[in-house]
Amino acid sequence: MNKRILAVALAVFAAGGVMAQANDTIAKVKASGVVTMGVRDSSGALSYTLGDGKYAGFHYEVCQRILANLEKAAGRKLDIKYQSVTSQNRIPLVQNGTVDIECGSTTNNATRQKDVAFAFTTFVEEVRIAVKANSGITSLNQLNGKSVATTTGTTSVQLLRKHERAANVDFKEIFGKDHSDSFLLLESGRAEAFVMDGQILAGNIATAKNPADFRIVGETISVEPIAIMLRKDDPAFKKLADDTIRDLIRTGEMSKMYDKWFVQPIPPKNTRVGLPASEATKAAWANPNDKPVEDYMKK
Repeated sequence: MNKRILAVALAVFAAGGVMAQANDTIAKVKASGVVTMGVRDSSGALSYTLGDGKYAGFHYEVCQRILANLEKAAGRKLDIKYQSVTSQNRIPLVQNGTVDIECGSTTNNATRQKDVAFAFTTFVEEVRIAVKANSGITSLNQLNGKSVATTTGTTSVQLLRKHERAANVDFKEIFGKDHSDSFLLLESGRAEAFVMDGQILAGNIATAKNPADFRIVGETISVEPIAIMLRKDDPAFKKLADDTIRDLIRTGEMSKMYDKWFVQPIPPKNTRVGLPASEATKAAWANPNDKPVEDYMKK
């Protein structure tokens, strides 16, 4: 009987160790030699595909810096795998360990903080509206009776409906499976507006066949902190990510990286997003934090 009890106890202890390692990214990658970065195919200049399994963007580069420090902490060279994620599956894939760090365009909010953790904010977004330049639409109240595109799994249309200037505005929602699909709804005329993060709108317009055919208009619908996503209850890895971001800010590298992706020409077409850092983004850099969007809404 005592041997059985001991065997059960050892099995429980071993299982607990495996579960603990699942939430300890540094221990996990030290043991496996592999780390998986979640990337987006069309999240503007934050994260996008170059094709052939290659990715680029501001958050992609920030994550590369974090993973360089993760290698030092693990004490070994890591094989970096890339996993394309969507607005729908990004959180579950972080939770279940498929993705170790998500480097896309995820808004940090209180609801998501119950399931995942966020590194310090690196970008503060303004949710806006993109329309065709000849549409005549310039404000939220002109969306009445229109078809409005957004991306499945995002919060943009919910925010639009809550906006005071959208009161009594009745519009039809059309969902794209990803941001490029949503922009295609606008480009093809199936939607008359696309509501999304301003930099995603700007990025898609910059790479459109005829960028001059589109413009970003209307009131700012929401101001949102965008951050790199990590597993919850992994304080060591969060500290490593936060310390990396703090050092990038302190040395001025963060500002240079931002300028590289949002102001200067970017691959593959050498187009410009043309979006200098906002005052809200600069404020987040001046006081590094992981505050959710609800804190921004209190102002």
